[in-house]
Amino acid sequence: MRQQFDVAERVRQVIGDAGCTQREFARRVVMDPSKLSRSLSGSRRFTVAELARIADAGNVDAGWLLGTTTDGGTADGADGGTDGGAEVAYGGAVGAVAGAPRPPAPTAPPGGGRPLQIVRETVRLIAERGFHAVRVADIAAACDTSTATIHYHFPGRAELLEAAVRWCMDEDTARRAARIAEADDAREELRQLIALQAPYTERQRQQWLVWMDLWAEAARSTAIGRLHADFYQQWRQTVAEVIRRGIGQGVFRTVDPEFSALRLTALIDGLAIQVLATGPGAGGTSAEAMDIACNAYVDTELTARRSGADAAGPADRPGSS
Repeated sequence: MRQQFDVAERVRQVIGDAGCTQREFARRVVMDPSKLSRSLSGSRRFTVAELARIADAGNVDAGWLLGTTTDGGTADGADGGTDGGAEVAYGGAVGAVAGAPRPPAPTAPPGGGRPLQIVRETVRLIAERGFHAVRVADIAAACDTSTATIHYHFPGRAELLEAAVRWCMDEDTARRAARIAEADDAREELRQLIALQAPYTERQRQQWLVWMDLWAEAARSTAIGRLHADFYQQWRQTVAEVIRRGIGQGVFRTVDPEFSALRLTALIDGLAIQVLATGPGAGGTSAEAMDIACNAYVDTELTARRSGADAAGPADRPGSS
């Protein structure tokens, strides 16, 4: 127990030196914030792969985190050391991480460190091929590193899928917060959220393709199913809070915020799948059509009615066809 306490203290030092919040640090190391919190409190052990990612993010030696080396400075190796296959001791055992052979020192990854590079490339490859068609060797090639390095940070395919999904979730949450902050009222907030979900850009399309793989995996995997449920609870709660705020502002009618959020998010999901599955040609659904349809739902089902000309629907206004 004393050894675990020392590990947690050194991880806290790494987080402090990083100059960010604990939640932000969890995002950087692609780790569930609640797991990081429990590990820091001593009620949960860090996994070896998590410590590897923490060492990478903090640019310290993995052995220093565990007290097996005394130097807390930058680790040896082109990536800051953790890709160099540092031997670590945890729970009284000393050995190579996850039993993997010592990987060769790779070329330095782009900003964000090796774990985030692995996750970004995993997301790209899943979007292009589907999760079950992506091999670890493909991810290693995309990152210009070895398969041993991939396994060092993410021991198995399940960890890679969870990390990729969590990264997409964090990115989506950050963009939603930024969009909402720009809006003047709740109705505009909802329009911004809809625009963010419509797959206009390649990045948005990539994320939707990953979500589609997530749904399929969630039907078969308890762990991924819980991740899926947590994300959707957060997403629907965000929409419900915007609707609740709009009711208070008088821009939305008095409705059940949770039920309305359920209906709107289901509409967004279904239309996004149509956009990705059919494409804009040959009668397919476009991102623009999805955006218009979702906003029509907001106009007809949520927006508060006004008297006079403002009460007319889009088809009743002059110049509408």
